[in-house]
Amino acid sequence: MLARQRAITGNINDCPVRDVLDVIGGRWSTLLLMALAERPYRFGELRRLVPDISQRMLTQTLHDLQREGYVHREVFPTRPPSVEYSMTDLGRSIFEPIRGLLQWATSNVEAVHAARKAFDEQHPG
Repeated sequence: MLARQRAITGNINDCPVRDVLDVIGGRWSTLLLMALAERPYRFGELRRLVPDISQRMLTQTLHDLQREGYVHREVFPTRPPSVEYSMTDLGRSIFEPIRGLLQWATSNVEAVHAARKAFDEQHPG
């Protein structure tokens, strides 16, 4: 109740929504969760799935998702060692509402583009 009250009173420093969405709202987090919702992936596979992400950013985003409890990292004792990332139960639970947002985006992308174009025409520069 206290966390809900903080969100309602406008104290964004203690807002639980902000706390959770800080990582999920990152540029690459949703794309990586989308991939991992399908199946576990090795690091190199994820790198090829999202070719415009740098290796450093992929490492950092996976680390952040792992820290939040959404992603599990498993190291296999091979030569060289291989690492596989998979979605945790917590990750699957947060992905359900994200899936709804992804479906909405797919259904409404043309309307969003039209709105942007209309706005840009009315507000040049």
